[in-house]
Amino acid sequence: MRRKVYVEGTRPDMRVPFSEVPLSDGNEPVRLYDTSGPGSDPSVGLPPLRAPWRVSFGTQLAAARAGVITPEMEFAAIREDVDASVVREEIAAGRAVLPANHNHPESEPMVIGSRFLVKVNANIGTSAVTSSVDEEVEKMTWATRWGADTVMDLSTGPRIHETREAIIRNSPVPIGTVPLYQALEKVKGEPSRLSWEVFRETVLEQAAQGVDYMTIHAGVLMPYVPLTADRVTGIVSRGGSIMAAWCLAHHEENFLYTNFDELCQIFAEYDITFSLGDGLRPGSIADANDEAQFAELRTLGELTHRAWEYGVQVMVEGPGHVPMHKIKENVDLQVELCGGAPFYTLGPLTTDIAPAYDHITSAIGAAMIGMFGTAMLCYVTPKEHLGLPNRDDVKAGMIAYKIAAHAADLAKGHAGAQAWDDALSKARFEFRWEDQFELALDPETARSYHDETLPAAPAKTAHFCSMCGPKFCSMKISHEIRQRGMRDKSEEFRATGSKVYVPLQSL
Repeated sequence: MRRKVYVEGTRPDMRVPFSEVPLSDGNEPVRLYDTSGPGSDPSVGLPPLRAPWRVSFGTQLAAARAGVITPEMEFAAIREDVDASVVREEIAAGRAVLPANHNHPESEPMVIGSRFLVKVNANIGTSAVTSSVDEEVEKMTWATRWGADTVMDLSTGPRIHETREAIIRNSPVPIGTVPLYQALEKVKGEPSRLSWEVFRETVLEQAAQGVDYMTIHAGVLMPYVPLTADRVTGIVSRGGSIMAAWCLAHHEENFLYTNFDELCQIFAEYDITFSLGDGLRPGSIADANDEAQFAELRTLGELTHRAWEYGVQVMVEGPGHVPMHKIKENVDLQVELCGGAPFYTLGPLTTDIAPAYDHITSAIGAAMIGMFGTAMLCYVTPKEHLGLPNRDDVKAGMIAYKIAAHAADLAKGHAGAQAWDDALSKARFEFRWEDQFELALDPETARSYHDETLPAAPAKTAHFCSMCGPKFCSMKISHEIRQRGMRDKSEEFRATGSKVYVPLQSL
């Protein structure tokens, strides 16, 4: 069975968690990245792991530029199995971020960047229609159980502050928000009543609670809004549509853009990471890679460099709905315009025809865009476009996206990625069923599917499953071929007295 193990860092209070799978063949256990956290009573919260680690540098970016490896960087490096200097160098260059608000000491540090494992974000949050604080905390815990690297609280409705407080205090992973949602609640849901003052107050409230990264829709500028008029699906981003409505109501430029420097100052104080929102992302295949989308991306590139001047970390959000043949253009352009800042994408969905299966349509695009260099993928659940996801939807979305992320890691040649595949493949070929179950992304489901037809204990050592049966199992036959080949070569050796070399792959 899987077990949690810890690797110690250079500090006595630094213990980095992993999930370890012991193997029955006597080989070394397989060690897997673990985001599940130490577990806690939700009413109490997690222990403040990072409380003693505060250093004089205000942000991780400022420390990295000064040549300092912070405890957070070391922790993240151990998780990635790389030298800490690599983490520091990537953060210093702006190619990676380490979201860690000073006021969220419960989080276990992690790094997001194209040189590291592709990360997955899970969206949760109450709506005005359904859900509760306890349900959202349970969803967060459930999402990290299945590998969520970050969680975004997108709550709307009357209990946003309370929900967010409970999530942050119980979260071992960075928490992101879209502060515009809460700001809109404060003005009774009327975009025209929004103001910089209301938004700033909301950002400060969330910063003090410990939000690690915030989506800011500062790239939705007035000249870009008319570019969406002929789209099939218009503006599909909630934040993008809110800011577009405000601009048109006031005939003024987006106040998030005009006050961006002050936002940078606030973010630098708490070490909050910008997630520059793609408010004009395409919401349909027909709208992919259009003028509105790329106009906003150019502005996000400008804002990325402005934030870096303040020592603030930045990642840039991306689409959306994009057919497969247009995906690479998105990554190439983002890297060019945004100086290599980490790309954080929703999917993209590669077709629009499968409501209730959009965790699949988007995971296809997610694997491809991850292969091309995207650093973090925002999961999509089966309920996308249809309703608020429940616990089962969260798991389905997470599994689909962990597959996509790992497939991208394999394609990029990430150190250690193939070792996991090889361990499982070897267990499968050697009919070590329990090892195969435990090495799976979802051991419980893998085991239950096997046991639906062969539940008896002897079936866990049988050299076949119910698909092929005992006489038609290709792997069993392959073993017999190998044994026969070795026997035949041995007889040839005895008959001729000559030494015969038999390449393994020829058997």
